[in-house]
Amino acid sequence: MKLKNTLLCLLLSASCASFAEDKTPIRIGMQATGTSGWELSVLEQDPEKAKQPFTVQTQQLANAEAGKVALQSGAVDLIISDWIWVSRMRSTGADFTFYPYSTTSGALVVAGDSPIKSLADLKGKRLGIAGGEFDKNWLLLKALAKKQQIDLDASVEKVFGAPPLIDEQLKLGRIDAALNYWHFAARLEAQGYRQIIDGKGILQGLGINEPVANLGYVFKQSWASAHKPALNAFLKATETAKKQLCTQDDAWRGVIPLLKTNDQASQDKLRQRYCDGIVQPGGEAERQAAERIYLLLRELSGKQLTGAAESLQPGTFWTLD
Repeated sequence: MKLKNTLLCLLLSASCASFAEDKTPIRIGMQATGTSGWELSVLEQDPEKAKQPFTVQTQQLANAEAGKVALQSGAVDLIISDWIWVSRMRSTGADFTFYPYSTTSGALVVAGDSPIKSLADLKGKRLGIAGGEFDKNWLLLKALAKKQQIDLDASVEKVFGAPPLIDEQLKLGRIDAALNYWHFAARLEAQGYRQIIDGKGILQGLGINEPVANLGYVFKQSWASAHKPALNAFLKATETAKKQLCTQDDAWRGVIPLLKTNDQASQDKLRQRYCDGIVQPGGEAERQAAERIYLLLRELSGKQLTGAAESLQPGTFWTLD
């Protein structure tokens, strides 16, 4: 009996080892403040995860630029980035591709009692801008203001900086308004600050009504083609995890420790803004809208953001099939 049990254990071990070897490891580079960890937390708790054809390995990144370096060097297989960068890299011969992750982008926020109600009210004010001169949110906000006969470059005092710095400057009253990334803006809203306009509102003001992902999973097309079943299964699983976070309170409670806040209002606002960004299948309409945004950003940045390519590069968007 003892020999029989030993043989059974050996057979089971071999079977399990073989099963594990069949799974494709997906190495994901992620920032500590990023929301991709929320979905991965849900996947980790999924009772059906053993049936998935992939395993997830995470690598912490200092910032977005570190992620791009890690992806280009082959240190990771997948990061969160934007399709503008993907198109620019494809124009230089790289084979990166993009799968939509979230339509949520930045927002223009002011103090709750601020007299600022519109873009016109920014005249003569100090405006904090997360990122640099070629930040997408800033370029598009300027385009919308120009459409309203407002020259933000000439009429506001600009303060560029990292998101946490811009956030702190607004709290200290050293700037009058902040154009910051969505999760920073959401936390401010929970503290009584007021949103003037967000990224979707800016695009709608520019005549682009189709929801276009601001961020997405970025990976090499050659790697994706070689691991297609596992990658597509991962992407579908993360979409399911997103929906669970937005519809199942138990799933949401599991990621609350990742929010780094015990404030209920902040937790609720982060969940609301996160769920606002869930990507709906856009297909050709989304790609056409992305093309319009690309051309606009190419002109606004003087090609500094997009690179020299005259149009959005073919293959920029990865599709499930």
